[in-house]
Amino acid sequence: MKQGIRQVFLHPGGFVFAEPGTHVHTVLGSCIAICLWHPVLHIGGMCHFVLPCRPKNEVKSAELDGRYGEEAMEMFDMAIKLHQTDYRHYQAKIFGGANMFAKKLNLSEGRIGEKNAAKAMQLLMKREVEIQVVHVGEQGHRRIVMDVSTGDVWVKYKSEDVHKQSMRSQSGIN
Repeated sequence: MKQGIRQVFLHPGGFVFAEPGTHVHTVLGSCIAICLWHPVLHIGGMCHFVLPCRPKNEVKSAELDGRYGEEAMEMFDMAIKLHQTDYRHYQAKIFGGANMFAKKLNLSEGRIGEKNAAKAMQLLMKREVEIQVVHVGEQGHRRIVMDVSTGDVWVKYKSEDVHKQSMRSQSGIN
């Protein structure tokens, strides 16, 4: 680990918007991480949401809840406004959305990851954000690290499918 680099680990529902010199880490299954980065100012952030939106039967509190995609995006809205920037100047990368429950649930119940990925795309397109990378779906988990200084995001993907995992190992992608 480089000296002087601030390390932040996001748990589900977490959100961070940071300055250069920050690495943001998280682990994803069916959850989604949206990474936003401003290539001129070298600022950006990450959210880690669990569900696309708050369930209709849950009362919304005064505070935003980052577990829900719509509210996590509102957190980005506030950070971008605070930095007096515009979404159109940011680059986005989307990760996660795996089908973690394919073997345990029937198909209609096992689409949480797909719904999360679709919501992330919808939220970013609505705000006219350039989406550079979409690494979503399949079965397995991802460990990601975002370098806020450069906008780079490193991904380590582990498939639940043994055949696919061996294929990735042979190609040098882990």
